[in-house]
Amino acid sequence: MLKIEDLWVEVQGRDILKGINLKIGTGETHCLFGKNGSGKTTLLMTLMGFSGYRVKHGHILFKGEDITYLPINERARRGLGVAFQRPPTLRGVQLKNLLALYSKETDIGSRLALAYNFEDFLERQVNLGFSGGEIKKSELLQLLAQSPDLLLLDEPESGVDVENLDVICQMIRKLLQKDIPAKRRKSGLIITHTGLILNYVNADRGHVMLNGQIYCHGNPLDIFERIKNYGYEECAKCRLFEQSLKI
Repeated sequence: MLKIEDLWVEVQGRDILKGINLKIGTGETHCLFGKNGSGKTTLLMTLMGFSGYRVKHGHILFKGEDITYLPINERARRGLGVAFQRPPTLRGVQLKNLLALYSKETDIGSRLALAYNFEDFLERQVNLGFSGGEIKKSELLQLLAQSPDLLLLDEPESGVDVENLDVICQMIRKLLQKDIPAKRRKSGLIITHTGLILNYVNADRGHVMLNGQIYCHGNPLDIFERIKNYGYEECAKCRLFEQSLKI
């Protein structure tokens, strides 16, 4: 589904991503851990094609096609979708109209809103005056309408109370189609700090990003447990030790 090859990305004259290599197979869900400022959000924004993230070297392959320099709309048309950690407020745009743009189904907004108890928000301007949990619901409703093949989720559980967390994680499971055979599921790359998402979504693989590089790969639950017990610096020490063995 996604293959990233030796990706170097510059933001405002600084190298933020430094040789990222990553593969996500069809139907796989991957979690990305890392400190604030380690480059996780930069990776998602680069994958989606936002301006200000200049690819200096490397390639992004999506479903076998090189999309490294495609514009955002073409990436979305091909099946990439993103939910931001802090999405913008769209004044003058009603949520129901935005949902309609994402799908050919005329009643998509009312159907999705009814399923997740969000009917009262359809007439409102997107994210204007929404709480943290309501913003997350709004973002995920938009993705459900779009139905992308690869979901890029930036800390979907942040700023969400316990009551809304269960609903939001149900929506993510629905997006990833976790209850159908693996070959027909959607793929996902989820940034998480709290690890709460791991209680709801059975992620296939975890990765740790530090200083713009991916330091390790493995079972996401094992990685998160190690981070909780020893911190991110242990990942850096582990990598240095592995490199010393190769030398």
